[in-house]
Amino acid sequence: MSRPALPPIDEIVANFQMLEGDEQFEYLIELGRALPPMPPELHTDDRLVPGCQSRVWLDLAVDGQGPAARIDIAADSDAHITKGLVAFLVALHSGRPAGEIVRTDALGIFRSLGLGGQVTSKRANGLRSMIERIRERAEAIAAA
Repeated sequence: MSRPALPPIDEIVANFQMLEGDEQFEYLIELGRALPPMPPELHTDDRLVPGCQSRVWLDLAVDGQGPAARIDIAADSDAHITKGLVAFLVALHSGRPAGEIVRTDALGIFRSLGLGGQVTSKRANGLRSMIERIRERAEAIAAA
């Protein structure tokens, strides 16, 4: 049985806007199930994101240089809800230019969807850590 593909971010946002409360929570878990698998060899300590309640691995592959460099993200988590948050960020950022990632307010988009109520304060800290890791790397790539 194959995994469902991760939907484009516009579709994810539209789906969250139609859902409320527990439905959003369930959709977040569904997104985590659709996250493309991260190769086992990328589950290394240097790819772990500090500040997350559960373990989260992020790997950013870069094609090109400067603000137009394309960044592809492979990610995984060992917890269902966190994996959904990771999937949201992968859909939002992966395949996009570094300069665009730097300008994207991922936390603002997340909050605008009313997802703050679905995330504990510890998960929110982890989400911020994931966003910071991606943004810092994108800033460094865009500045190169």
